[in-house]
Amino acid sequence: MASQRLNRRLAVCLLNISEARKKDIVESVAKAALSDKQAFALITGQKKMQTTVLNIFSDYDYNRSVLTLAGSVETLDIAEKLIVNVPDCSLFYFGYADQPLRRTLVQRRKELNWFNRSSLKVKERKPDVGAAISPRCGLTGIGASPYVMNCNVTIDTQDLNVGQQIASAIRGANVGGLKGIQAMAFPHEGTVEIACNVESFKDEPLPPLTEERGKYISYLIQGEEYPYFSPSSIEKQIKELAENLGVATVGTALVGFTPEHCKSLAEQAIREGTGEFWKKRKVITM
Repeated sequence: MASQRLNRRLAVCLLNISEARKKDIVESVAKAALSDKQAFALITGQKKMQTTVLNIFSDYDYNRSVLTLAGSVETLDIAEKLIVNVPDCSLFYFGYADQPLRRTLVQRRKELNWFNRSSLKVKERKPDVGAAISPRCGLTGIGASPYVMNCNVTIDTQDLNVGQQIASAIRGANVGGLKGIQAMAFPHEGTVEIACNVESFKDEPLPPLTEERGKYISYLIQGEEYPYFSPSSIEKQIKELAENLGVATVGTALVGFTPEHCKSLAEQAIREGTGEFWKKRKVITM
């Protein structure tokens, strides 16, 4: 996203790590993103932070944390830094980082049997960048795309099959699904959570000014419009599907921010030179 206030292009990184229960480790990862000298820039004679960690959300049940990083495009050469700082790491690309194929994260994970670790094709696959895949360092995916948001809707049941039916019905890749939505169902604290990746897109025009168009929100990147399915519309669709199956919804939560909110916070943090912005906010956004 271009920021006229900062006169630079901004990029956001949603960093997912398999740790949530050890706060010191999670915060060490966040601080590592701010330690590189490229994270700073000389502005009016003062050295100011140009990369910021806006939010840290940790899910203790799944031992997983999501860190929201933002910075100027030039400071987020993540793959190159990982290879230097973690020599044994193995990386694969997806989305706009995977040139010229631009395979999606779902496509790459299917190729690798990502969700079946017992048969992960380690020996058959070569990483796009880095060392040969090893059990010690595993495999890390790095991708580039228009803004991706996470919207999770909880339904009041312990029947995972119900959640899977709903996830399948709204999945954008399926007939009748919601454009730009990737969805899975997970058991969560005695309920089932429908976890949705909400992708922005630009390859298809929006419907005309009708009720259908009202389901989308859009923003601009270099003058081009990128719509995405609104969280309220996702919640409404899931609620209707759940009610048809005799189940109520419990609540909806965003992991991170909408594109507009993220841009506003990033501009504020970078303008102030605040790297550990999540501490200043004192609010953890799910």
